[in-house]
Amino acid sequence: MAALLMDIQDGIATITLNRPEVYNAFNDPLSYELQDALKKAEKDAAVRVVVLTGAGKAFSSGQDLKASMESGKRDLSESLHKRYNPIIRAIRNMPKPVICRLNGVAAGAGCSLALACDMIIASEEATMIEIFVNIALVLDSGSSYFLPRTVGYHRAFELATKATKITAPEALQMGLVNKVVPAAELDATVQAEAAYYAAAPTKAIALMKKMLTKGMTEDLDAVLDYEAYCQEIAGNSADNAEGIQAFLEKRKPVFKGA
Repeated sequence: MAALLMDIQDGIATITLNRPEVYNAFNDPLSYELQDALKKAEKDAAVRVVVLTGAGKAFSSGQDLKASMESGKRDLSESLHKRYNPIIRAIRNMPKPVICRLNGVAAGAGCSLALACDMIIASEEATMIEIFVNIALVLDSGSSYFLPRTVGYHRAFELATKATKITAPEALQMGLVNKVVPAAELDATVQAEAAYYAAAPTKAIALMKKMLTKGMTEDLDAVLDYEAYCQEIAGNSADNAEGIQAFLEKRKPVFKGA
């Protein structure tokens, strides 16, 4: 059975972690297959939006500890640099929106993977937990970046140091996820969001993704300059010309992502 599935239809690339028997825990092959899938999605001009999800009951339980034990003592720093960090960077640098279809538990690096996405749509049955402290490890795969920026330092400290399990409604209240829907409605809700972005001005959204990330760390003057730089790029795009023409003609624009 393939550890990862990828399906591309109507501008939507759906990437599914496919190790349901271990709650989509990451071993080496899955890590590298996900890196490859994200590269493929980025390079494919037909792809306008990426949906990341897990097969079965879980999104991802993080690192496969059993596989780690079987392979013997490993260099955790090297593992992050080679396996997880490239995944997080690929999601954040992806010039297309990445939607997390949070179908179940997201734990440890699985939680980090969800937080790295641009939008999280969660099933009511989903949970999130920064479980690292339970085996005396620290946050990794970007959680120490995303978590405090989303919920603030004090709440992030508590969630990280107590491995507090967060239900989907609690995650929504904290601002960790965008939407929470009944499990039976998850597919339709994700499909609707993905379809919106598949028809949206992809280049403008890619620029806004970079701008919002920069806005979390830069001062106002730097952000104002970067906005002006990005607006010039957006203003010279084919989609901008189409948007203006559609406005003048009182019709819905047909964006091509260019």
